[in-house]
Amino acid sequence: MVAASLGASVTIVERHGLGGAAVLTDVVPSKTLIATADIMARVASAHELGVRFENAEAAYADLGQVNARLLRLAGEQSADIARALERVGVQILIGEGKLLDNHRLEVTTDGGTTVVEADAILLAVGAHPRELPTAQPDGERIFNWTQIYTLTEVPEHLIVVGSGVTGAEFASAYDGLGSKVTLISSRDRVLPGEDADAAEVLENVFRNRGMTVLSECRAQGVERVGDGVVVTLSDGRTVEGSHCLIAVGSIPNTAGIGLEDAGVQITESGHIKVDGVSRTSAPNVYAAGDCTGVLALASVAAMQGRIAMAHLMGDSVTPLKLKQVASNIFTAPEIATVGVSEADVESGRYQGDVVKLSLHTNARAKMMNVTDGFVKIISRKGSGTVIGGVVVGPRASELIFPLALAVTKKLHVDDVANTFTVYPSLTGSISEAARRLHVRL
Repeated sequence: MVAASLGASVTIVERHGLGGAAVLTDVVPSKTLIATADIMARVASAHELGVRFENAEAAYADLGQVNARLLRLAGEQSADIARALERVGVQILIGEGKLLDNHRLEVTTDGGTTVVEADAILLAVGAHPRELPTAQPDGERIFNWTQIYTLTEVPEHLIVVGSGVTGAEFASAYDGLGSKVTLISSRDRVLPGEDADAAEVLENVFRNRGMTVLSECRAQGVERVGDGVVVTLSDGRTVEGSHCLIAVGSIPNTAGIGLEDAGVQITESGHIKVDGVSRTSAPNVYAAGDCTGVLALASVAAMQGRIAMAHLMGDSVTPLKLKQVASNIFTAPEIATVGVSEADVESGRYQGDVVKLSLHTNARAKMMNVTDGFVKIISRKGSGTVIGGVVVGPRASELIFPLALAVTKKLHVDDVANTFTVYPSLTGSISEAARRLHVRL
């Protein structure tokens, strides 16, 4: 879209459908599933707000209908993207591409093979789920995250292997949908790469809701046994369940696409090396998204692509700044972060002041029966500039935006504190946290 708007003639080569994994098999389907789980959780706790149902105990998730809806929405979103591209004159080739050099692409479609020549090439080939040799998904009892949408009934007992973002999100979702869930983490806590306070809140919520979290346990293998699965741990213990989801990371789709012929360098992990404006080591070849290993976020992929095309077309461009990236984990509660982390401050990489404010004192949170969550703001020591933030709570993905603005625009904590917020509101805690970082002159 950016390249076309700047006057380029654009051709897209895509194997499955427009939007890629984010639309077809990852973000759109999983977050739609999570939206249903969120409704189920609210129904389950509605009695605490005085809501009564004659048959509340009969509420259940029709997973066949849920999955049919989310796949339909994914297809509709993909079609919307295709129509938007076609309206601006982008040529779409459904097939597979392979680089012949840094100007030519061999494209194989149902109609045969053709060579497409270009002044520049953007590689946005994504990644696919990592699989364990001893835990091969079969799409029936053992799944990767692209396959699990074929389920028609809520699993009786879902075992999730992997406690990173994907594993935690699916564990939270299926717990909300009514499954018994066991989460197997090879690390000492869930979400090992995230804010420690946020991870602690989430793990406590998981355990309080009845989820089994096995920390510092590595899955040695998974096999089908009768109508269920057995997960063998590295210490010899076994965990039995009805289904298993493998969520142990992803592998970039960079093999066999001619990167060597074009002079594109990759890392040991198979990711494409890029600089701040998305250039690879090959002239005229750019890369964006999960295949670069920068940050596996759809927003980052899109920004990398926009930056690449602006650079190519000679438009004004600002290199990617990872400390301005806002991200969200769609568990219940959600976890959103932006900028410098508290771990960065503790390690000495940044000099900062940190204030954490629990939501349990927030009036709106009390009204909504929200008991778990907090707001954390990090300001630069001395200057008071906002350099980081964390929000844990309902719709944290929306609440992080004012902090992302503050980080990106280098606002002072007083700028945030002196901006009116609605009372009562969850954003009031953001304003209050900023006030507590005020330094009297």
